[in-house]
Amino acid sequence: MSVEDDLIARYFKPIATNPGALGLTDDAAVLRGGNDDLVVTTDAIVEGVHFRSSDPPETVAKKALRVNLSDLAAKGATPAGFVLTLALREPDERWLSAFASGLAEDAITFDCPLLGGDTVGTPGPLTMSITAFGRAPVGGMILRSRAQPGDRIVVSGTIGDAALGLAILSGKVTVDAAAIRESLIDRYRVPQPRIPLAEAVRHYARAAMDVSDGLAGDLAKLCIASGVSAIIDAAAVPLSEAARGLIEQGQTSFVSAVSGGDDYEVLCTVAKDRWDDFARAARNVGVVVTPIGEIIAGNAAPKWLDTKGEDVALPRLSYSHF
Repeated sequence: MSVEDDLIARYFKPIATNPGALGLTDDAAVLRGGNDDLVVTTDAIVEGVHFRSSDPPETVAKKALRVNLSDLAAKGATPAGFVLTLALREPDERWLSAFASGLAEDAITFDCPLLGGDTVGTPGPLTMSITAFGRAPVGGMILRSRAQPGDRIVVSGTIGDAALGLAILSGKVTVDAAAIRESLIDRYRVPQPRIPLAEAVRHYARAAMDVSDGLAGDLAKLCIASGVSAIIDAAAVPLSEAARGLIEQGQTSFVSAVSGGDDYEVLCTVAKDRWDDFARAARNVGVVVTPIGEIIAGNAAPKWLDTKGEDVALPRLSYSHF
């Protein structure tokens, strides 16, 4: 259990007594709302931790909203609206204008209107927190706690690009090709929440969550919540050509790709007899999904195997906030 998970379990889980809070074991909560369940999720992003002070305000706004929309997509929910808390060192009108422009653009793009919020001053880093609301049919929200042995483990998109984007901005990785460099930076600054995949997740996935802190660590969380283990084919993990090239050059590693975080892809488990239907539904909405392993019985940590069937050592599973 990470320090963050331990803090949540010790201090906040005892307070979260409403059944819809799910014991704080998931990425979202669920509240009854008329003919639908109201799915609720919240995430904060902090300057110097989740974005850089030099990042364009438009992309900061988009990231703040999209990390929450990513949670909704993994729960099989459709966006319904959000509230924003913004902590500013000073009311810089130029920055705020650009931030609001980016936020408004995404609110329209994802049909997720701003419903309210709060703006406060702070002597510390620029911080914003969004609480997003989504809708799902009653009982239709997909939990991370229902994976079963035999399920295929599936991930959308590619893994590790956002971590590379941050590494480029930090000067730790060098990419000469401008188009590749900018595409990786864009993956870090502007995540792509898999909202189009939400319906397929709701209909066909058994368990799901989004990949925010790193594929390896988030898979471990899903397994713990479900009381299962997993075997992963490391070679099957989807990497972009850019990421593969940089791994081959020795500028990064497979471990960094699966533990770096900020991917905001969907990680889910699908029963084998539902895989074809899920894959077809994903293709129909233009989202690439890749099977990378299988859920197995037990409570051991997930096992990652290379092409020879030997263990892949993962000294670090995910990004840690503490």
